Order: sequence, then C-alpha cells, then structure tokens
Amino acid sequence: MDLLQTDASRRWTTATIAAVMLSTPLVHAAPDGSGISDGVVRIAVLGDYGSGRDLGGPGSVTAAKLAAEDFHNKVLGKPIEIISADHQNKPDVAVGIARQWFDVDHVDAVTDLAVSSVGLAVAGLATQSNRTALVSGAATSDLTGDKCSPVITHWADDTYALSAGLVGELSRRVGKEWFFVAVDYSFGTAMVKDASRAVTDNGGKVIGAVRYPFNTTDFSSFLLAAQNSGAKVVALAGTGADTVNAVKQTHEFGLQQGGQTIVGMLTFISDVHSIGLRDAQGMYIASQYYWDDDDGTRTFAKRFIEIEKREPTKLQAATYAAVRHYLKAIEAGGSDEAKAVNAEMRKLPVDFFGRPAHIRKDGRVVYDLSLYRVKKPEESKYPWDYYQKIAVIPGDKAFRPEGTGGCKLDK
Repeated sequence: MDLLQTDASRRWTTATIAAVMLSTPLVHAAPDGSGISDGVVRIAVLGDYGSGRDLGGPGSVTAAKLAAEDFHNKVLGKPIEIISADHQNKPDVAVGIARQWFDVDHVDAVTDLAVSSVGLAVAGLATQSNRTALVSGAATSDLTGDKCSPVITHWADDTYALSAGLVGELSRRVGKEWFFVAVDYSFGTAMVKDASRAVTDNGGKVIGAVRYPFNTTDFSSFLLAAQNSGAKVVALAGTGADTVNAVKQTHEFGLQQGGQTIVGMLTFISDVHSIGLRDAQGMYIASQYYWDDDDGTRTFAKRFIEIEKREPTKLQAATYAAVRHYLKAIEAGGSDEAKAVNAEMRKLPVDFFGRPAHIRKDGRVVYDLSLYRVKKPEESKYPWDYYQKIAVIPGDKAFRPEGTGGCKLDK
C-alpha cells in the first residue's frame, strides 16, 4: 500500500487497478514450465491453529487457495499445490515441520508464520535451504534488518511500523503522554522500545510501562497502574486473547470514561469482533488491510467470507497478496528457484488490493498504513462494520527507512 507516486502509477486509479487485479484473468506467458522444480509449485501455510486460529489458521489456507485460484491452480502449465500445518506457537515444532517440507516434500515456499519467534526460525531455515519465505504473520522488523535474506519478503505490518509509524500520527492527533502495557517477551519489548523513541521524537513523554506474562487473564494491576499514571494514551502491546482481555477490562475500570485513549498496537478485526463494539469503541488501530475500505478490499472479502463465514483479518489478506505476487513472479520469470523468483518479486510492482506497493531490496513490502478508530455501536450499520478511517500513514513514513535496519542487502 505504499503509494509510490510515479507518473505511471498516477494514471492508474484505485478502481482501475482493482478491476485489473481482481476481475480480469491474468495474462499468462508462454514458457514450457521447465523452470518449475519437480513439476509442481508447492506452497505451505504454516500457521497458528490454537489461540491465534482466527487471525490466520485455516483462514490463511483459504487465502492462499484463493490466490492459486486466480491462476486457475496452474502456473507455467504446472499445478499449484497448497498444504498446511499447525506450528503450535513453538519455533522448534515449526522448524521440524519446515525441514520435512523442504527436504522431503519439495515445498517451494512457506507463508503465514504467525509469531515472531516462529517467523525468524523458519525464515532462517528457508535461507539455508534456498526456499522462499513469504512472511505474512510474524511482526518482527528483524526480518528486514539483520536477519534479512534474498529469499525472504515481509508482508505483515511490522513492529517498527506499528510502533514508530503509528505513534508519530497519534502523538499529533490524540496526545503526547503515553503509558505502555506490554506482553513480557521480545515482541512487547521491541514495540515499547521503538514506540518510546517515537514518542520522544514527537515531543511527547513516556509516563511509564508495565509488562505482563503471556496469556494473562487478570489485567487489573496493570491497568490500574496505567489509569493512575494520568497518561493521555494507554498503548497495549500484545496480541490475540491478551488484547481481547485487556481491552474488555479497560472498559470495566473506566479508563476511556476517564478521558484516556486506548491504542491496540497489534490488533486484528477478529479481536474487535471478540471484544464487541461496546467495549472496543474509541480504540485506535493501525492496519494495512480492512475489508470495507474500497472495491479492491471488498472483492477479496466477498470471496473469503463465502468460505470462512467471517471477514478476513489483515494476516489472511497479506497471505493472499503474498502468494498471488509470488505466483505472478514465477510466471514472469519462468522459474520457482528461490533466489530467482525473489529477485523477480522485487522487480515487479505489487498490486495490494488495487493499491500499488513495492518490495525493497531488504524484502520489506512497502505500502501505506491506515489509522482507524473503532466505531461506536450505534455507528455500525451492518455486520463487521467496525472501523472508521482517520488517516493514512504513507509507506515511507510508516516503515523503517531503507539502509537503517542493519540488512546487508542494503549495502
């Protein structure tokens, strides 16, 4: 969604791009398919089927299959096969599955990879095995920093964008005094570190921070600390069930009623659905995808909801976009060899649900990030009508500047 406004891109309206991307059959090249290893393009979806199943899980498999359907389940005349497994939120389990896929099952690419520790571990193995990693789940910006690789592309909005990029916009709009309630592992630590720096850079002040154990159910002590701090903004740096429980309890303790603004730094529409608008109303969220933004996002959502009976999350949408672009690059370059197809992916412009984006040398997929406010119950007019768009954060402002993350590919 980074709108790199070249002269060519200005001539393409959102509606035109969406029509080309989602309504018209793809124009297939005429190669013989000899560049396809073992005669099949095999893509594996490695996701969380436990506490995070609504974020990715089976829905990510559906998204990958929809991308394959855009190519009539064939590329260069060879079949596309989608397989899947549950990594159980355990990096060692994930690596064991991926090793079997790469070494025995001839998997060419792996996607989803929710949870940063899993994403880093499997992307590292993909680099060693010369396979493609399409990371649509893990948020850590290390994937395009010192852990970058020529075979990794990062499609999820990352810890830098969801902290520094988000804070910059909210500091101007909501308030300059911040308090962080963060999960106590590397993800929460990274978010607080980057966000705190951004608060200071924008003339604000970090009043305090508390850290809670993963899978906490009682947030009372943490939220009372946030409430008593008097900070204008209370930022929740957690995921999934932790975020759901924390937001419900902010309402119980009256943080919003007392004039504090709640920010969900990594919040999914499925979280808001679980929380309910009564408790989630007024919360700020950043996302690269919301199903009801425009014709492009709604077209994909319509196909997805027919199968899953719920709207897609940003992780599931990113999986669709990643797999689709990967297949397009195979078609354009004539090969599924990891380094070759990833080089082709970086050359090709990205259609992100009708909005142009691009992939940098470090593997970062750059698009605009949107800032949303969760609607009040009376503002919601139909099912899953949850977000009101407040601002668009340009990609070059949202993501870490190229060349500053420690990626050797930038040199």
